[in-house]
Amino acid sequence: MLLPTAYLVVRVLDEGVSAWEDITSVAARQAVVRTVALATTVTAASVALGVSLGWLTARTDLPLRRMWTVLLALPLAVPSYVGAYTFVAAFGPRGMLQDVLSPLGVATLPEIYGFRGAWLVLTLFTFPYVLLPVRAALHMMDRSFEEAARGLGASRAEAFWRVTLPQLRPAIAAGGVLVALYTLSDFGAVSILRFDSLSRVIYIRYTSFDRGSAAAFALVLVALSLVVVIGESMLRGKARYHATTRHAAAPVVRLGAWKWPAFAFCTSVVIISLVVPLSVIAYWLARAATDDSASWLTREAAWNSVYASGLAALVAVAASLPIALMAVRYPGALASVAEKAAYTGYALPGITIALALVFFAANYAPSLYQTMPLLIFAYTVRFLPQALGSSRTALLQVNPNTEDAARGLGRSRATVFRRVTLPQIVPGLTSGALLVFLTVMKELPVTLLVSPIGFDTLATRVWSATSEGFFARAALPALLLVALSSIPLLVSVLREERA
Repeated sequence: MLLPTAYLVVRVLDEGVSAWEDITSVAARQAVVRTVALATTVTAASVALGVSLGWLTARTDLPLRRMWTVLLALPLAVPSYVGAYTFVAAFGPRGMLQDVLSPLGVATLPEIYGFRGAWLVLTLFTFPYVLLPVRAALHMMDRSFEEAARGLGASRAEAFWRVTLPQLRPAIAAGGVLVALYTLSDFGAVSILRFDSLSRVIYIRYTSFDRGSAAAFALVLVALSLVVVIGESMLRGKARYHATTRHAAAPVVRLGAWKWPAFAFCTSVVIISLVVPLSVIAYWLARAATDDSASWLTREAAWNSVYASGLAALVAVAASLPIALMAVRYPGALASVAEKAAYTGYALPGITIALALVFFAANYAPSLYQTMPLLIFAYTVRFLPQALGSSRTALLQVNPNTEDAARGLGRSRATVFRRVTLPQIVPGLTSGALLVFLTVMKELPVTLLVSPIGFDTLATRVWSATSEGFFARAALPALLLVALSSIPLLVSVLREERA
């Protein structure tokens, strides 16, 4: 996990004094302030959306709540650069909405570019990072605490704020840190929306062959990521969230007069985060001419995307388990260092990780250069925190007394883990694997630079078409990204509902 950071340190040391001057310059400080402001506001908005929507779809009698669960998670399947462009095409100058309103005398629309546009787009396509772990935690949570609070005279609102919400802290923290780190490292959306965050500055300097300066700025991103991870650790605290017994599910909360306002809230979120981008893509698709060769290439890219994403999800979950077990069951200095190191790759721009691993493979492991194992390794470095957050949250909710009882009956540690611990953490592991699968499906810089020659994915096909202005050609692979990503989401939701 520290390979990319080591690469950055080596490049910065080679630069010497000039790298320090870059980091301490006025331009660097301004970029840091802009990036921190964006990450903070996007995380706050995503937590507010994720927690409220997670509670509505997991605990209430919201009409069609199973459908809303799937639809509200689907924005994860839309790459940020595709989402940003669809919003520019729909709401930007000379966009679709402007064309509709011009005959009515509306000359201009509010500016979509800059901070506001970046905040809106990144929030709409990252809030499911909070929604999914919160829903998983709500399904696994022992409701006896809420029942006790209600029995002592607390209202539903008091029970939620004083009992339920504190138990959701690990899930909220795990999702929030993913949103913050995603925002720090995003390049596509901020570039299209013309917002100069650190990731865009790094990309510009890399493409300008000023790689020493880019490495210096990337180290600033690493420092910011460590601040985020430490803050998440402080928010999570040392509390444990398991119960001594397991109770039946609490009755569904009746929304009463709030049912239809809640329904309208979910509808509004789905329209702006899913219907709008899909409608713009559908418009491109309708304008596309039939091209059999392009369709065949899209089918091949779809298989490559599923294959690589599935392997990466399995490897990331397997790699996250030892770290999560150390952090939860055997906390200490080594566990703390390992857990925090696992988050560093997620804060780095994908292009930085890709170039670091290309440099490593070309110089020290030529047999791995442009191979599938190196690509899967790069995906794991990039997205291990997504699996780690869910694995850790799931383990926190497993009562260690059940494991101790099994050990006292003569079972080995491996048997206890396989027969006692693993069945209880499967929902969390599945949630983490789902996040990794969805994110790898749309990952771009790592795929472009590390993948084997000729290995084309849906994400690379979308990017190559949109970067050249062929938006109709990008429509089919973009829609396939959403369709393929909806399958594991549907399976996960049905499994949770049956639990």
